[in-house]
Amino acid sequence: MSGNHTMRALVLSEENGPLQLTEIARPEPRAGEALVRIHASGVNPLDTKIRAGRGGHAKNPLPAVLGMDLTGVVESVGPGVDDFQIGDEVYGMTGGVAGIPGTLAEFAAVDARLLARKPANLTMREAAALPLVFITAWEGVVDQAHVQAGQKVLIHGGAGGVGHVAVQLARALGAEVFATVSPQKKEIAERFGATPIDYKAMSVEEYVTVYTDGEGFDVVYDTVGGTTLDDTFRAVKTYTGHAVSCLGRGPYDLSPLSFRAATYSAVFTLLPLLTGKGRAHHGEILREATKLAEAGKLTPLLNERRFTMETAMDAHAEVEKGALGKVVVEIVG
Repeated sequence: MSGNHTMRALVLSEENGPLQLTEIARPEPRAGEALVRIHASGVNPLDTKIRAGRGGHAKNPLPAVLGMDLTGVVESVGPGVDDFQIGDEVYGMTGGVAGIPGTLAEFAAVDARLLARKPANLTMREAAALPLVFITAWEGVVDQAHVQAGQKVLIHGGAGGVGHVAVQLARALGAEVFATVSPQKKEIAERFGATPIDYKAMSVEEYVTVYTDGEGFDVVYDTVGGTTLDDTFRAVKTYTGHAVSCLGRGPYDLSPLSFRAATYSAVFTLLPLLTGKGRAHHGEILREATKLAEAGKLTPLLNERRFTMETAMDAHAEVEKGALGKVVVEIVG
């Protein structure tokens, strides 16, 4: 731990450059902010894209401290912060884009609206794995698709970061959940309560026939992007089906969706950080995550490797190669 006026942070100075462990000024919380002593920082695929210079939509100028997810302890609060007190254990998706300092540091002064109290039954490392993926899952499953009990819900990429959380969320809402996965990840989908679908062995038409009698799924959430969104449009139910994607970028043929008279909506989780609008909703969503986790209905899938600030580049490499489970860098402990 550094002195009262400085802290250690991992700084990216150039595209494709290293994350350099550097001593920088320790922030002070302004009005509406909480200063959090960071215990762990989740690593997301977008973090690696920003480091490689391929995350233009994140609008993050260099030099920068990367990292969007954190869990830690409130060190102090600025004027106007009444929801948190010194010593509270919190988590959130708080920065690392749009020039907002990220979470690969010992401290961060963050907009308190983005925070929620950490689930009491999760470790700091486990909680740091949740913010971005849970918010993304919630915005698709709840805010956009309004999943209801008894519906048939298909999650594309059901063993992935957002996918395995979306499976658990839809299950908690009472839906019958299916998940496309590769054969080696079948057990993960089953563990979280989904019926696994081997997308390599079955065509869209085949699994729609087998699992919905050819009717299509009430909700299909694409967490993969690319041609998987095309598959999503072909798998939704006629008239009442709803397709959602958190990676719906690029040109797509909407004909399959139109011919089903179905609907589509998009999720862009970064918007509150990029625009400043809707930040309180992110805190609200994480309060729901805390309830689900403490009720035993939400468990993050963690990568088996452990990383520190000194090995953060290895953490990025693990994500880039397609890590199984969420990669977390431990700042404390």
